[in-house]
Amino acid sequence: MTQDGSHSLSTGDDASDSPCIGVCTTLYDEICQGCGRTLSEVSNWVFFSQEEKDSVWQRIRADGSAMRFQRQAKEDKPV
Repeated sequence: MTQDGSHSLSTGDDASDSPCIGVCTTLYDEICQGCGRTLSEVSNWVFFSQEEKDSVWQRIRADGSAMRFQRQAKEDKPV
C-alpha cells in the first residue's frame, strides 16, 4: 500500500517532511516524547536545511524511542 502523505501526522509515517505526529510533550528534559526532537529542533525546523533535517531524522530513527516510531512498529506488524 502506498501512502500519499495525507495522513502523515496521524499515522507517523515517513512520507512527512516533519517528524511531528501532533503529540507534543516533554517530561523532565528538552526532548519531545512524540517525535524525539529537541525543543530547539522543533521550533527551528522550518528554517533547517535539508541536510540538517536529514541529520535529525537519522538521529531520531536510530534512537527509536519516540511515540512516532512506536506507532510505526505497531502498524508495520503483520496481523
